[in-house]
Amino acid sequence: MQRYALVAFGGALGAMLRFYVGALAAQRFNARFPLGTLSINLAACLMIGFTLQYLKLHAGVHPFWRYSFAIGFVGAFSTFSTFEWEVWSDFVSGDYRIGSLYLMVSLIAGILGIALGAYGARVIS
Repeated sequence: MQRYALVAFGGALGAMLRFYVGALAAQRFNARFPLGTLSINLAACLMIGFTLQYLKLHAGVHPFWRYSFAIGFVGAFSTFSTFEWEVWSDFVSGDYRIGSLYLMVSLIAGILGIALGAYGARVIS
């Protein structure tokens, strides 16, 4: 039962931060391109890459970090379903250029974020 509480705790914090960053980006940039969702997804890729690689290299780290941060916080912070909806909406509305650009930047930069996070975890280990 403790694992569920840790996931819920981390998830609440991640969801609140996602809402804050998304609202801040929408207010500040007011752009057609979904910059808030993109920045959230890329940050989540970096965080999950670092955290899971670090935990893999340090098996003795307290399970708190896997459940509360990797599963709860990053899982709630990342907005992949929102990303999918935004790409689909662009395609349905005929804005193939924006949808394709968003898709490619998200996938390539996301993989680079995971690689960078994993590399950072190996460097400090």
